Amino acid sequence: MVSVTVSTLGRPKLEKVNSGLDGVVVAETVVSEVDGKLGRLIIKGVDAETLGFTSTFEETCSLLWQGLVPETMTLAEMKQAFYQGRCEAFQLAQENLSLFKRSEPMEVLRTTTSLLSGGIEKTLAAYIKIAAAVGFFAATWSRVQKGLEPLAPDANLSQAGDLLRMLTDKMPTAEEIAALDTYLTTVSDHGMNASTFTARVVASTESDNVSCVVAAIGALKGPLHGGAPGPVLEMLNEIGSPDKAEAWLVNELDHGKRIMGMGHRIYQVRDPRAAIFEKAISLLEEQNHSGSERLLLARAVERNAERILAERHPEKPLKANVEFYTAVLLDTLKIHHLSFSSMFAAGRVGGWLAHIAEQRALGRLIRPASTYIGSHG
Repeated sequence: MVSVTVSTLGRPKLEKVNSGLDGVVVAETVVSEVDGKLGRLIIKGVDAETLGFTSTFEETCSLLWQGLVPETMTLAEMKQAFYQGRCEAFQLAQENLSLFKRSEPMEVLRTTTSLLSGGIEKTLAAYIKIAAAVGFFAATWSRVQKGLEPLAPDANLSQAGDLLRMLTDKMPTAEEIAALDTYLTTVSDHGMNASTFTARVVASTESDNVSCVVAAIGALKGPLHGGAPGPVLEMLNEIGSPDKAEAWLVNELDHGKRIMGMGHRIYQVRDPRAAIFEKAISLLEEQNHSGSERLLLARAVERNAERILAERHPEKPLKANVEFYTAVLLDTLKIHHLSFSSMFAAGRVGGWLAHIAEQRALGRLIRPASTYIGSHG
């Protein structure tokens, strides 16, 4: 066995390593602001709750890309361009149907998105083509898994409306479309998260837009970033009723397990997106004149989880995060839980593209440093 001594002689003093980049500012951005202390999310100058309940996904993308892309479109032109983007994606899906038969939705989304053509254009047409396709591919995977064929896009429907029609195989109501628009808009951007940073790193190399988005999808595929909404639904199904919530949660924690949908790396208070989705579910129920046992259960689980976690970890605030009510909202819209992460990508792609445009304008390669701690021979 060879013994190796690592010498620092003649080398610069070691800098403190921040492996997770917590608190490290890597860019100035106009796209969004996340206030972890106050629990506030601002998207292009608009509070996320206001935007979520007043904007369609097309309008949200227009806002996100405004000032970062030189040209503008009317809402009618945006809607038509998204329809054309879904039509191009439909053609690709027909030509590559076997890809959608794979069982892992994010793997399929990553692969099918990579089939899109394009360069480094900063144009609305180029961005809409990608954004429309990501949502279409996510919905088409769900259809094919049910034994259904890809569904040709409907020019009369918005992006949210057409995706719901494909996902549920029925014409959605105006209230259901509004709820999905709330979801897609609210998740469209969220500061310098892992997938957004990934997209910006790739954009800084002057790679093409599709490669940037495919890389971002790869980052979102990781369970520490985009993989928790499904398990929340499984948790709620296991608990079953509000009166069983406390005992179930205590048992999970006693066995060293995590409570899904609780806690966030940035927020010290309740995730504002959880509040938006809870309200969206409530509105959907009021409009449909229906009561949801699932929403009552979710609220009971959240209350109990927050209290129990505060008792066990008073030093660490663990409140409901975006995944908690994402699960309930998308389930209420009859979207299968295996599609939750890919539907998240269908919304977040709007923000990814805004950050890609912003990074391209800087014209500087992202190239951080590292500290070598190995042998010098």
